[in-house]
Amino acid sequence: MAILWLALDEDDITDRQLAEAQALLPDWKTIVTRDVEALAPDFEEVEIAAGWLKPADLLRLANLRWAQHWAAGVDAFTGNPDIVTKQFMLTNGSGVHAIPITEHILAYLLSFARGLHCAVRAQVKHEWGKPDDPCREDIFELPGKTMVLIGVGAIGERTARMATALGVHVIGVRRDPSKGAKTITEMVSPDRLLEVLPRADFVVMTVPLTEATRGMIGEPELQAMKRSAIVINIGRGGTIQEEALIRALQEGRIGGAGLDVFENEPLPQDSPLWDMSNVIITSHYAGHNPYYNERALNIFLDNLHHYIAGTALHNVVDMDAGY
Repeated sequence: MAILWLALDEDDITDRQLAEAQALLPDWKTIVTRDVEALAPDFEEVEIAAGWLKPADLLRLANLRWAQHWAAGVDAFTGNPDIVTKQFMLTNGSGVHAIPITEHILAYLLSFARGLHCAVRAQVKHEWGKPDDPCREDIFELPGKTMVLIGVGAIGERTARMATALGVHVIGVRRDPSKGAKTITEMVSPDRLLEVLPRADFVVMTVPLTEATRGMIGEPELQAMKRSAIVINIGRGGTIQEEALIRALQEGRIGGAGLDVFENEPLPQDSPLWDMSNVIITSHYAGHNPYYNERALNIFLDNLHHYIAGTALHNVVDMDAGY
């Protein structure tokens, strides 16, 4: 008997959702557990796996045909040679984060625009701000600003739409610039990054970590930015050369940074980033939201319909591209 393995906790899926999946696979056995060892007697029968998957677990499933990872980031899979050569289809949760991460990006922008990053630090110290505080002098408005948005997937497209509504001009950077987006009138390829960075008030990173994106923001890119530019990274820490970013911030070569991801996580306690007044740090929770499992399950159930019908699935990962 073929098995559907849902790598979830039992309270991550409602009875209705489970019943919908089982109705699509009436002759299958469905197992809901995060504990791969509970599957040990049935490894050979698992044909579909979905949920919070680990590469090592998938390698134990000899007859796996399709796996859907709950998260959008799949670098742990595409960076594993054994997974890349395993004959199965991998899909991801791209799209599940679009609303919360867009709001997280906007929160960074508005915090810098209104000097809230300074106000919170002053509040902790019980200090009343002075009219000549640097943060007050640096306050700005969003209309008329330019964003260089590196990565125009589901998150990038929503970010562009919201930023445009606030009067920000968005320059999109994507591997295939011929693929447009409704609210982005200017799209370029990564090889033109140094050309557009000098125009950026905000540099927003939403790209996954691949061989092509690893360390793509380094000394040359930071040198090309305005002294007032704000760098925001909610994708993967490895896309920015962190030491180069730290130097640029320390030397005042860029204006600030909003960082949710880092090369090493948790961010080491001795990192200079913690004490920089022009840096906002959040602990890799930009995608967190109360509807995560509901949205991820909807993506999976939609794909399950396609799988049964033999039609193309959404969010299929390109193992060579890395996302």
